[in-house]
Amino acid sequence: MFTHSIRRRLVIGSAALTATALALAGCGRSEETPSGGSEPTTTVSEGPATGNLTVWAMGTEGENLPKLLEQFKQANPDVKVTVTPIPWDAAHDKFTTAIAANTPPDAAMVGTTWMGEFADLGALDPTPEGIDNAGFFPGALDTTKVKGTQYGVPWYVETRLVYYRKDLAAKAGFSTPPTDWDGLKAMAKAMKEKAGAKYGINLQPGGDGSWQTVMPFAWSAGANITDDGQQEFTFDTPEMQEGLKYYQSFFTEKLAGTDLPPNQTEAQFVNGQVPMFISGPWMAGSVAKVGGDKIKPNIGVFQIPKNKTSTSFVGGSDFVVFKSSKNKDSAWKLVKFLSDPKTQAAWFKLSSDLPAVKSAWEDPSIASDPLLPVFGKQLEDAKAPPAIVSWEQVAKAFDTEVEKMAKAGQSPADTAKAIQTKAAQIGTGGS
Repeated sequence: MFTHSIRRRLVIGSAALTATALALAGCGRSEETPSGGSEPTTTVSEGPATGNLTVWAMGTEGENLPKLLEQFKQANPDVKVTVTPIPWDAAHDKFTTAIAANTPPDAAMVGTTWMGEFADLGALDPTPEGIDNAGFFPGALDTTKVKGTQYGVPWYVETRLVYYRKDLAAKAGFSTPPTDWDGLKAMAKAMKEKAGAKYGINLQPGGDGSWQTVMPFAWSAGANITDDGQQEFTFDTPEMQEGLKYYQSFFTEKLAGTDLPPNQTEAQFVNGQVPMFISGPWMAGSVAKVGGDKIKPNIGVFQIPKNKTSTSFVGGSDFVVFKSSKNKDSAWKLVKFLSDPKTQAAWFKLSSDLPAVKSAWEDPSIASDPLLPVFGKQLEDAKAPPAIVSWEQVAKAFDTEVEKMAKAGQSPADTAKAIQTKAAQIGTGGS
């Protein structure tokens, strides 16, 4: 997902992330039950799509999708597809209002944090037979599963890496990026002591969406957000505390700052004040825009450093069919079309959204890019929060306690306990 509250456009610079045409290989059927334990209720029929289809999509995806669907309409001349672009800030309410009135579209792009809520409302149609799953990144595929049933498919993906200034890293004595927690800490110290940085790394000291930066460290330490059945929260564990303790240490050791002005990450990176940060693929283009041609060769990225694992956050959007659709068979044919490798290649060229199909990353246009292959590698080990109704509320509670930890020195143990208490009070939601 991009969470709907903080989603940013994926902007790709000309020197970094400049992939063009992709030759995506097909994705095969998984040996496992596609719905993760629940048998699909339908099968996509043979033959072309027919009739009328309504589709909703957010932001620039909504603006670009009609261009992509010209190919679908050429292959299915008896279908009429009407795409409605919706602003991200209005989308959630528009969906819930339509679900309550039983007037949702036939199919739609859906932020992954909404999947649990919409499935709990009984609004989504389970993914049928005939939709291939094995080619998707596993973490992305997991975002479509709610209580063991798969709804829809991953449409596009993103993940988070550590960005660093290659020239300043060399000045600090690092010819290659670190791979583990000790290495990241050592590099942050050296950036400050030897490369003249104000802070070694920019980490979010709480606030909206900070969980997306904190949880990769917790996941890498072996923590989980809930139990396997997604019934109980598991924030108050030694593994969670280990991730929080490591994160806090950057602030207590003055390697990350709580006093950095917001929305200046690119400028601070370019001027060398803070030569490392954690973010998604869109930031390469944003940094290049601020720093120009001079900065482009010095933009480097590396995977989340390893503790037990090297696990990052996976985001993007899913594509679903609504249960109330009167033309579900054709709607699923549309979703199948969007999952096709050639379609994903065309969509990438239109939108710069990274393909959810793993084999796409083998294409030379991506493999030869200086940054993109690292994102592809990280997507092999990336997680999303569980698809539960209450996640947005829990995330806000998480962000609040992290802020206390980073800014006021609240202990990692007390932070984990407070998150657990608040999360338990909120509950996992749903029936």
